[in-house]
Amino acid sequence: MAVIPRSDPPSRIHPEPQQTLGIDHFDHLPDSILLLVFNKISDVKSLGRCCVVSRRFHSLVTQVENVLIRVDCVISDDDNSSLSSIKSRSSASGPFSSIFRLVVGGIVKPLQALGQFLGARRSCGSSSSSSLSISGDEGGEIEQGGVTHHSPTQVLKNFEEIRYLRIELPSGELGIDEGVLLKWRAEFGSTLDHCVILGASSVIQPNPMRVSQAIVTTTVASDDNGSIPESFYTNGGLKLRVVWTISSLIAASARHYLLQPIIAEHKTLRSLVLSDSDGQGVLCMNRDQLEELRVKPLSASSASKRTLVPALNMRLWYAPTLELPDGTVLKGATLVAIRPSESKKEASDVSWVSSAAFEEPYEAAVKMLVKRKTYCLEMNSF
Repeated sequence: MAVIPRSDPPSRIHPEPQQTLGIDHFDHLPDSILLLVFNKISDVKSLGRCCVVSRRFHSLVTQVENVLIRVDCVISDDDNSSLSSIKSRSSASGPFSSIFRLVVGGIVKPLQALGQFLGARRSCGSSSSSSLSISGDEGGEIEQGGVTHHSPTQVLKNFEEIRYLRIELPSGELGIDEGVLLKWRAEFGSTLDHCVILGASSVIQPNPMRVSQAIVTTTVASDDNGSIPESFYTNGGLKLRVVWTISSLIAASARHYLLQPIIAEHKTLRSLVLSDSDGQGVLCMNRDQLEELRVKPLSASSASKRTLVPALNMRLWYAPTLELPDGTVLKGATLVAIRPSESKKEASDVSWVSSAAFEEPYEAAVKMLVKRKTYCLEMNSF
Protein backbone atom coordinates (compact mmCIF):
# COMPACT_ATOMS: atom_id res chain seq x y z
CA MET A 1 0.00 0.00 0.00
CA ALA A 2 1.34 3.36 -0.89
CA VAL A 3 1.89 5.65 1.99
CA ILE A 4 0.87 9.22 1.31
CA PRO A 5 3.16 11.54 3.19
CA ARG A 6 1.27 14.08 5.24
CA SER A 7 2.45 17.57 5.68
CA ASP A 8 2.93 18.93 9.14
CA PRO A 9 -0.20 20.52 10.52
CA PRO A 10 -0.21 24.26 10.15
CA SER A 11 1.23 26.01 13.12
CA ARG A 12 -1.24 27.83 15.26
CA ILE A 13 -0.64 31.24 16.76
CA HIS A 14 -1.65 31.42 20.38
CA PRO A 15 -1.93 34.82 22.07
CA GLU A 16 0.40 35.40 24.93
CA PRO A 17 -1.19 35.22 28.33
CA GLN A 18 -2.68 38.57 29.29
CA GLN A 19 -0.31 39.74 31.95
CA THR A 20 -2.47 42.74 32.76
CA LEU A 21 -5.63 40.76 33.51
CA GLY A 22 -6.95 41.70 36.95
CA ILE A 23 -4.63 44.67 37.39
CA ASP A 24 -6.21 47.95 38.44
CA HIS A 25 -4.60 50.62 36.29
CA PHE A 26 -5.61 53.24 38.83
CA ASP A 27 -2.94 51.75 41.05
CA HIS A 28 -0.34 53.15 38.64
CA LEU A 29 -1.71 56.70 38.91
CA PRO A 30 -0.13 58.90 41.57
CA ASP A 31 -2.35 60.34 44.29
CA SER A 32 -1.89 63.83 42.89
CA ILE A 33 -3.57 62.83 39.60
CA LEU A 34 -6.49 61.16 41.36
CA LEU A 35 -6.96 64.24 43.52
CA LEU A 36 -7.16 66.37 40.37
CA VAL A 37 -9.94 64.09 39.12
CA PHE A 38 -11.82 64.21 42.43
CA ASN A 39 -11.52 68.00 42.57
CA LYS A 40 -13.02 68.20 39.08
CA ILE A 41 -15.91 66.01 40.24
CA SER A 42 -16.44 68.23 43.34
CA ASP A 43 -20.10 67.16 43.83
CA VAL A 44 -20.30 65.72 47.33
CA LYS A 45 -22.72 62.91 46.42
CA SER A 46 -20.49 61.69 43.58
CA LEU A 47 -17.46 61.92 45.86
CA GLY A 48 -19.32 59.88 48.43
CA ARG A 49 -19.86 57.12 45.87
CA CYS A 50 -16.18 57.27 44.91
CA CYS A 51 -15.13 56.76 48.49
CA VAL A 52 -16.77 53.30 48.68
CA VAL A 53 -14.82 52.01 45.64
CA SER A 54 -11.61 51.28 47.54
CA ARG A 55 -9.69 52.19 50.66
CA ARG A 56 -7.35 54.31 48.60
CA PHE A 57 -10.23 56.31 47.11
CA HIS A 58 -11.73 56.65 50.57
CA SER A 59 -8.57 58.17 51.98
CA LEU A 60 -8.08 60.51 49.00
CA VAL A 61 -11.65 61.84 48.95
CA THR A 62 -11.14 63.32 52.41
CA GLN A 63 -8.32 65.45 50.94
CA VAL A 64 -10.44 67.06 48.21
CA GLU A 65 -10.13 70.87 48.13
CA ASN A 66 -13.05 71.77 45.84
CA VAL A 67 -16.50 70.69 47.13
CA LEU A 68 -20.02 71.35 45.84
CA ILE A 69 -23.10 70.57 47.95
CA ARG A 70 -26.52 70.67 46.32
CA VAL A 71 -29.20 70.90 48.98
CA ASP A 72 -32.34 68.86 48.26
CA CYS A 73 -34.76 70.20 50.84
CA VAL A 74 -35.07 72.70 53.68
CA ILE A 75 -36.27 71.89 57.20
CA SER A 76 -37.97 74.40 59.47
CA ASP A 77 -36.55 74.54 62.98
CA ASP A 78 -39.95 75.64 64.30
CA ASP A 79 -41.82 72.40 63.52
CA ASN A 80 -39.41 69.49 63.26
CA SER A 81 -42.10 66.87 63.82
CA SER A 82 -44.35 67.98 60.99
CA LEU A 83 -44.06 66.52 57.53
CA SER A 84 -45.34 69.80 56.14
CA SER A 85 -42.22 71.52 57.48
CA ILE A 86 -40.25 70.16 54.52
CA LYS A 87 -39.88 72.94 51.95
CA SER A 88 -38.52 71.73 48.66
CA ARG A 89 -39.45 75.06 47.13
CA SER A 90 -39.18 78.44 48.79
CA SER A 91 -42.53 79.74 47.55
CA ALA A 92 -44.17 78.46 50.72
CA SER A 93 -41.88 80.47 53.00
CA GLY A 94 -41.60 84.23 53.25
CA PRO A 95 -38.38 86.14 53.84
CA PHE A 96 -39.43 87.03 57.39
CA SER A 97 -39.84 83.44 58.53
CA SER A 98 -37.33 81.82 60.86
CA ILE A 99 -34.02 80.47 59.59
CA PHE A 100 -34.26 77.13 57.84
CA ARG A 101 -31.82 74.29 58.31
CA LEU A 102 -30.49 72.93 55.04
CA VAL A 103 -30.49 69.22 54.36
CA VAL A 104 -28.56 67.32 51.71
CA GLY A 105 -30.49 64.29 50.58
CA GLY A 106 -30.26 61.29 48.33
CA ILE A 107 -28.09 59.00 50.49
CA VAL A 108 -29.71 55.55 50.25
CA LYS A 109 -29.50 53.41 53.39
CA PRO A 110 -27.96 50.24 51.85
CA LEU A 111 -24.78 52.20 51.16
CA GLN A 112 -23.76 52.08 54.78
CA ALA A 113 -20.10 52.73 54.00
CA LEU A 114 -21.09 55.92 52.27
CA GLY A 115 -23.21 56.94 55.20
CA GLN A 116 -20.31 56.32 57.56
CA PHE A 117 -18.02 58.45 55.41
CA LEU A 118 -20.51 61.29 55.53
CA GLY A 119 -20.56 60.98 59.30
CA ALA A 120 -24.23 60.05 59.47
CA ARG A 121 -25.75 58.67 62.63
CA ARG A 122 -28.12 55.77 62.18
CA SER A 123 -31.67 56.47 63.14
CA CYS A 124 -33.31 54.43 65.87
CA GLY A 125 -36.53 54.11 63.87
CA SER A 126 -37.32 51.63 61.13
CA SER A 127 -36.23 52.57 57.62
CA SER A 128 -39.56 51.42 56.26
CA SER A 129 -41.48 53.98 58.26
CA SER A 130 -43.20 56.62 56.14
CA SER A 131 -43.03 59.20 58.90
CA LEU A 132 -40.38 61.89 58.89
CA SER A 133 -37.98 62.26 61.79
CA ILE A 134 -35.00 64.43 62.68
CA SER A 135 -32.30 63.18 65.03
CA GLY A 136 -30.03 65.68 66.73
CA ASP A 137 -29.95 69.46 66.75
CA GLU A 138 -26.85 70.13 64.69
CA GLY A 139 -26.03 68.16 61.59
CA GLY A 140 -29.05 65.92 62.15
CA GLU A 141 -30.41 63.44 59.67
CA ILE A 142 -33.87 62.83 58.26
CA GLU A 143 -35.34 59.51 57.23
CA GLN A 144 -38.17 59.08 54.75
CA GLY A 145 -38.95 56.11 52.59
CA GLY A 146 -35.56 54.49 53.27
CA VAL A 147 -33.60 57.58 52.20
CA THR A 148 -31.43 59.38 54.73
CA HIS A 149 -30.78 63.10 54.48
CA HIS A 150 -27.84 64.90 56.04
CA SER A 151 -27.12 68.53 56.80
CA PRO A 152 -24.14 70.23 55.07
CA THR A 153 -22.28 70.41 58.39
CA GLN A 154 -22.60 66.64 58.82
CA VAL A 155 -21.69 65.91 55.19
CA LEU A 156 -18.49 67.95 55.43
CA LYS A 157 -17.42 66.43 58.73
CA ASN A 158 -14.76 64.11 57.30
CA PHE A 159 -13.33 66.46 54.67
CA GLU A 160 -9.96 67.70 55.89
CA GLU A 161 -8.61 70.04 53.19
CA ILE A 162 -11.56 72.02 51.81
CA ARG A 163 -10.49 75.33 50.27
CA TYR A 164 -13.30 76.14 47.86
CA LEU A 165 -16.82 75.34 49.04
CA ARG A 166 -20.04 75.96 47.11
CA ILE A 167 -23.48 75.26 48.56
CA GLU A 168 -26.56 75.47 46.34
CA LEU A 169 -30.08 75.74 47.74
CA PRO A 170 -33.04 74.22 45.87
CA SER A 171 -34.50 77.71 45.36
CA GLY A 172 -34.32 81.27 46.64
CA GLU A 173 -35.94 82.22 49.94
CA LEU A 174 -37.95 85.15 48.57
CA GLY A 175 -41.35 84.26 47.19
CA ILE A 176 -42.00 86.82 44.46
CA ASP A 177 -44.81 87.20 41.95
CA GLU A 178 -44.40 85.76 38.48
CA GLY A 179 -42.71 88.18 36.13
CA VAL A 180 -41.03 90.18 38.93
CA LEU A 181 -37.22 90.35 38.91
CA LEU A 182 -35.33 90.31 42.20
CA LYS A 183 -31.66 89.39 42.48
CA TRP A 184 -29.09 90.10 45.16
CA ARG A 185 -25.42 89.50 45.80
CA ALA A 186 -23.87 90.04 49.23
CA GLU A 187 -20.45 89.69 50.82
CA PHE A 188 -19.93 89.14 54.54
CA GLY A 189 -17.08 89.04 57.00
CA SER A 190 -18.18 89.01 60.64
CA THR A 191 -20.98 91.27 59.44
CA LEU A 192 -22.27 92.63 56.15
CA ASP A 193 -19.52 94.05 53.93
CA HIS A 194 -21.73 95.11 51.03
CA CYS A 195 -24.80 94.05 49.09
CA VAL A 196 -26.13 94.83 45.61
CA ILE A 197 -29.82 94.32 44.80
CA LEU A 198 -31.34 94.46 41.30
CA GLY A 199 -35.09 94.45 40.86
CA ALA A 200 -37.82 95.21 38.36
CA SER A 201 -41.61 95.14 38.63
CA SER A 202 -41.81 93.24 35.34
CA VAL A 203 -39.54 91.80 32.66
CA ILE A 204 -40.42 91.75 28.98
CA GLN A 205 -38.36 89.19 27.09
CA PRO A 206 -36.64 90.30 23.89
CA ASN A 207 -38.17 90.05 20.44
CA PRO A 208 -35.43 88.87 18.04
CA MET A 209 -36.68 91.29 15.39
CA ARG A 210 -36.12 94.25 17.71
CA VAL A 211 -32.63 93.45 19.06
CA SER A 212 -30.83 95.74 16.63
CA GLN A 213 -33.25 98.56 17.46
CA ALA A 214 -32.73 97.96 21.19
CA ILE A 215 -28.98 98.34 20.84
CA VAL A 216 -29.51 101.77 19.25
CA THR A 217 -32.07 102.76 21.87
CA THR A 218 -29.78 102.06 24.83
CA THR A 219 -27.03 104.26 23.45
CA VAL A 220 -29.31 107.31 23.30
CA ALA A 221 -29.50 109.50 26.41
CA SER A 222 -32.82 109.30 28.20
CA ASP A 223 -34.96 112.41 28.22
CA ASP A 224 -35.98 111.86 31.86
CA ASN A 225 -32.44 112.86 33.04
CA GLY A 226 -32.45 109.97 35.48
CA SER A 227 -34.84 111.54 37.98
CA ILE A 228 -37.40 109.48 39.85
CA PRO A 229 -40.96 110.49 38.86
CA GLU A 230 -43.29 111.80 41.55
CA SER A 231 -45.62 108.83 41.05
CA PHE A 232 -42.86 106.56 42.37
CA TYR A 233 -43.48 107.94 45.87
CA THR A 234 -47.27 108.00 45.70
CA ASN A 235 -48.17 104.68 44.07
CA GLY A 236 -46.24 102.47 46.49
CA GLY A 237 -43.17 102.09 44.29
CA LEU A 238 -40.72 103.26 46.96
CA LYS A 239 -42.39 101.15 49.66
CA LEU A 240 -42.10 98.05 47.46
CA ARG A 241 -38.37 98.68 46.92
CA VAL A 242 -37.85 99.02 50.66
CA VAL A 243 -39.56 95.65 51.16
CA TRP A 244 -37.31 94.12 48.47
CA THR A 245 -34.24 95.53 50.21
CA ILE A 246 -35.18 94.35 53.70
CA SER A 247 -36.21 90.91 52.42
CA SER A 248 -32.94 90.44 50.54
CA LEU A 249 -30.88 91.53 53.56
CA ILE A 250 -32.76 89.15 55.85
CA ALA A 251 -32.22 86.28 53.41
CA ALA A 252 -28.51 87.09 53.17
CA SER A 253 -28.02 87.45 56.93
CA ALA A 254 -29.88 84.18 57.56
CA ARG A 255 -27.56 82.34 55.16
CA HIS A 256 -24.54 83.94 56.83
CA TYR A 257 -25.67 82.82 60.29
CA LEU A 258 -26.14 79.27 59.00
CA LEU A 259 -22.52 79.04 57.82
CA GLN A 260 -20.95 79.61 61.26
CA PRO A 261 -20.26 75.98 62.22
CA ILE A 262 -18.85 75.14 58.77
CA ILE A 263 -16.45 78.11 58.82
CA ALA A 264 -15.35 77.40 62.39
CA GLU A 265 -14.63 73.72 61.68
CA HIS A 266 -12.83 74.10 58.34
CA LYS A 267 -9.82 76.37 58.87
CA THR A 268 -8.49 75.68 55.37
CA LEU A 269 -11.39 77.44 53.61
CA ARG A 270 -10.38 80.20 51.21
CA SER A 271 -13.67 80.79 49.41
CA LEU A 272 -17.28 80.05 50.28
CA VAL A 273 -20.31 80.67 48.05
CA LEU A 274 -23.90 79.98 49.07
CA SER A 275 -26.28 80.36 46.12
CA ASP A 276 -29.56 78.89 44.88
CA SER A 277 -30.69 77.08 41.74
CA ASP A 278 -32.98 79.98 40.80
CA GLY A 279 -30.09 82.44 40.68
CA GLN A 280 -31.98 84.72 43.06
CA GLY A 281 -29.32 85.36 45.68
CA VAL A 282 -25.60 84.75 46.17
CA LEU A 283 -23.63 85.09 49.40
CA CYS A 284 -19.85 85.18 49.02
CA MET A 285 -16.97 85.10 51.50
CA ASN A 286 -13.30 85.31 50.54
CA ARG A 287 -10.30 84.22 52.57
CA ASP A 288 -9.94 87.47 54.54
CA GLN A 289 -13.66 87.60 55.31
CA LEU A 290 -13.66 83.99 56.51
CA GLU A 291 -10.74 84.71 58.82
CA GLU A 292 -12.45 87.85 60.10
CA LEU A 293 -15.47 85.80 61.15
CA ARG A 294 -13.25 83.33 63.02
CA VAL A 295 -11.48 86.12 64.89
CA LYS A 296 -14.48 88.38 65.44
CA PRO A 297 -17.70 86.45 66.13
CA LEU A 298 -20.82 87.75 64.48
CA SER A 299 -23.61 89.58 66.30
CA ALA A 300 -26.81 87.59 66.15
CA SER A 301 -30.25 89.14 65.85
CA SER A 302 -32.31 88.74 69.00
CA ALA A 303 -35.47 88.23 66.93
CA SER A 304 -34.40 85.26 64.82
CA LYS A 305 -31.51 83.03 63.83
CA ARG A 306 -29.65 85.39 61.53
CA THR A 307 -26.77 87.81 61.66
CA LEU A 308 -27.61 91.30 62.90
CA VAL A 309 -27.71 93.76 60.00
CA PRO A 310 -25.84 96.97 60.97
CA ALA A 311 -26.92 100.55 60.25
CA LEU A 312 -26.67 101.06 56.50
CA ASN A 313 -26.00 103.67 53.86
CA MET A 314 -27.78 102.91 50.60
CA ARG A 315 -27.63 104.33 47.10
CA LEU A 316 -30.56 103.84 44.77
CA TRP A 317 -30.89 104.16 41.00
CA TYR A 318 -34.22 103.92 39.21
CA ALA A 319 -35.50 103.82 35.64
CA PRO A 320 -39.23 103.61 34.78
CA THR A 321 -38.27 101.66 31.66
CA LEU A 322 -34.87 100.19 30.85
CA GLU A 323 -34.24 98.55 27.49
CA LEU A 324 -31.16 96.32 27.49
CA PRO A 325 -28.80 95.58 24.58
CA ASP A 326 -30.33 92.14 23.98
CA GLY A 327 -33.84 93.59 23.73
CA THR A 328 -35.00 92.70 27.25
CA VAL A 329 -37.13 95.47 28.78
CA LEU A 330 -37.23 96.07 32.55
CA LYS A 331 -40.18 98.00 33.91
CA GLY A 332 -39.47 99.85 37.15
CA ALA A 333 -35.81 98.83 37.08
CA THR A 334 -34.15 99.47 40.45
CA LEU A 335 -30.58 99.07 41.67
CA VAL A 336 -29.67 99.36 45.36
CA ALA A 337 -26.06 99.39 46.60
CA ILE A 338 -25.65 98.87 50.34
CA ARG A 339 -22.75 99.32 52.75
CA PRO A 340 -22.61 99.61 56.54
CA SER A 341 -22.64 103.19 57.81
CA GLU A 342 -19.39 102.52 59.68
CA SER A 343 -17.60 101.21 56.59
CA LYS A 344 -14.17 102.78 56.13
CA LYS A 345 -14.51 102.61 52.36
CA GLU A 346 -15.28 105.81 50.49
CA ALA A 347 -19.03 106.27 50.41
CA SER A 348 -18.98 108.06 47.06
CA ASP A 349 -17.06 105.24 45.37
CA VAL A 350 -19.55 103.10 43.46
CA SER A 351 -17.09 101.40 41.11
CA TRP A 352 -17.60 98.12 42.98
CA VAL A 353 -21.31 98.14 42.13
CA SER A 354 -20.70 97.65 38.40
CA SER A 355 -18.53 94.64 39.16
CA ALA A 356 -21.41 92.75 40.80
CA ALA A 357 -21.37 89.44 38.96
CA PHE A 358 -24.98 89.11 37.78
CA GLU A 359 -25.47 87.00 34.70
CA GLU A 360 -26.30 88.71 31.44
CA PRO A 361 -28.38 90.58 30.50
CA TYR A 362 -28.65 91.83 34.09
CA GLU A 363 -24.99 92.76 34.37
CA ALA A 364 -25.64 95.21 31.54
CA ALA A 365 -28.65 96.56 33.46
CA VAL A 366 -26.43 97.35 36.47
CA LYS A 367 -23.91 99.23 34.33
CA MET A 368 -26.69 101.25 32.71
CA LEU A 369 -28.44 102.12 35.98
CA VAL A 370 -25.32 103.46 37.76
CA LYS A 371 -25.03 106.12 35.07
CA ARG A 372 -28.35 107.59 36.15
CA LYS A 373 -29.08 109.98 39.00
CA THR A 374 -28.18 108.63 42.44
CA TYR A 375 -30.47 108.80 45.49
CA CYS A 376 -29.14 108.25 49.02
CA LEU A 377 -31.01 106.52 51.82
CA GLU A 378 -30.20 105.33 55.34
CA MET A 379 -31.49 102.39 57.31
CA ASN A 380 -31.16 101.56 60.99
CA SER A 381 -29.77 98.28 62.30
CA PHE A 382 -32.24 95.39 62.51
